[in-house]
Amino acid sequence: MPSESFFNMLIYCMTCLAVVVFVSLFYVTAGYGQFRTKRWGLSINNKLGWVLMELPVLLVMLTIWFASPLKWHMPQLVLFGLFELHYFQRSLVFPFLMKGTSRMPVGIMLMGVVFNVINGMIQGGGLYWFPNPDFEQGTAYLLRPNAIAGILLFLVGMGINLHSDHVVRHLRKPGDTGHYLPQKGMYRFVTSANYFGEIVEWTGFAIAAATPAAWVFPLWTAANLVPRAHAIYNRYRDEFGEGALGKRKRIVPFVY
Repeated sequence: MPSESFFNMLIYCMTCLAVVVFVSLFYVTAGYGQFRTKRWGLSINNKLGWVLMELPVLLVMLTIWFASPLKWHMPQLVLFGLFELHYFQRSLVFPFLMKGTSRMPVGIMLMGVVFNVINGMIQGGGLYWFPNPDFEQGTAYLLRPNAIAGILLFLVGMGINLHSDHVVRHLRKPGDTGHYLPQKGMYRFVTSANYFGEIVEWTGFAIAAATPAAWVFPLWTAANLVPRAHAIYNRYRDEFGEGALGKRKRIVPFVY
């Protein structure tokens, strides 16, 4: 376990870096998914890339939980469960539901691994190394308004994320290679509904945990996904036209 001063410095540095990443990604679009090009270099199977990229954070959090004397303490256990539920789906379910034969640049995958390991340490540390003192209330903490609202928001966000992924997976019939504009669910309001769901998820997690460590995650999620949603919106606009997009926003309904 690191010292509290080092842990706080890590949170501060990651917060500052998130701002840099946010600005940079409006100028350089990460080359995975529909934006992958050969200039991103060596690539691997997309499913394998997702597993290798996302699994480390699940394992880091699991390791911290297992080593902690607070592992069965109720507030931490519930938040730990939500965190692991997301990453179990993201690393061991989502990749195997993906269709097509797309590839992921190794560089993108490795950057994702580094971030996920650090983020796993921050989120695990915020629950088990330097937790919210109010967690000592035990089950009573989970009845506080912020905990109830945060957990509900997390579940709503996860539902939006999962449904949006489902919509995208079923845009094409077998053998079809065409491009289509998603129309169902939250895609009626934004062109990156899956990203909106993920931001809602981790905002809910941060509200429920009420720690600086937890707030690093929605900040980084937004820093990564808001610029990408902007790029996706522009690509859809170029491909399908302004009229096809209608009043849809990029990532936050009715706002942006």
